[in-house]
Amino acid sequence: MDTQDLQRGSAEMILLSLLEGRQRHGYELAKLVESESGQFLQFHVASIYPMLYRLERKGLVEGRWVEKANERRRRFYRLTARGRTVLADQRRTWKEFVRALHQVTGFNHA
Repeated sequence: MDTQDLQRGSAEMILLSLLEGRQRHGYELAKLVESESGQFLQFHVASIYPMLYRLERKGLVEGRWVEKANERRRRFYRLTARGRTVLADQRRTWKEFVRALHQVTGFNHA
């Protein structure tokens, strides 16, 4: 399994986590993924928007268009109450998975 496989499996949780604090637009999310992961993870802007649209269809985020003077229009996304619940569930599942992985592989002792 390579980094891209891991990234795909955790993409939804990553985006929901970054939207937990405040609303953001797709380009900002892509840059945050890179900076917060020390450049280990990278989401291309072209792939972020389809993910955001899927999250919006699931009712986990809400998007709205914002226009500012002398700037192009941007769609900002925010986490919904349902999104917060799903994020909490995903975090719990990942913690359990990582704990089990540590037990089986012993990789935390390497």
